[in-house]
Amino acid sequence: MPELTYPEVGATRDGRLPAGYHHLRHRVRLPDGCFATAADAVLGWRLHRAAGVAMRTDAPRAEVGVRATPGLGVGPLRIWGPTEVVWAVNEPDRVGFGYGTLPGHPEVGEEAFLVVRDGPTAVWFEVTAFSRPARWWVRAAGPLARAVQHAYARWLGRTLRRLCAGQ
Repeated sequence: MPELTYPEVGATRDGRLPAGYHHLRHRVRLPDGCFATAADAVLGWRLHRAAGVAMRTDAPRAEVGVRATPGLGVGPLRIWGPTEVVWAVNEPDRVGFGYGTLPGHPEVGEEAFLVVRDGPTAVWFEVTAFSRPARWWVRAAGPLARAVQHAYARWLGRTLRRLCAGQ
């Protein structure tokens, strides 16, 4: 089995992101009281699919060791990024997972998706990531590649808010 492409496995879990990578932190408020709906959408890959991401997974839910290959784009322009879930949490007020890059991914690093309950009704969605280019064309894209990552995190937040509104 292919190995993860970076040594700092699990760094998104506690939020202490390693030096030498681009960092991303995005946090968005979700509709009050939607914790269970949001948690299920994140762990069951529904969030990614609803956001238009093609997902190849070897399990119906995100758990440690599960392989997931998200595909962004359309048709022959779709870019696939093999990953493996390196940590998962399913606690009363905190649910989510982090996955790390495998060989063939256009970047090197880790990304986490977390739903957090803050008080009796407030719910937040957080995306945390650290990455650097693994392919020449990602390096050549420079700031544009980072802008796409940030836009993607915002898009996931809007998508999850929409899914929660329709609970």
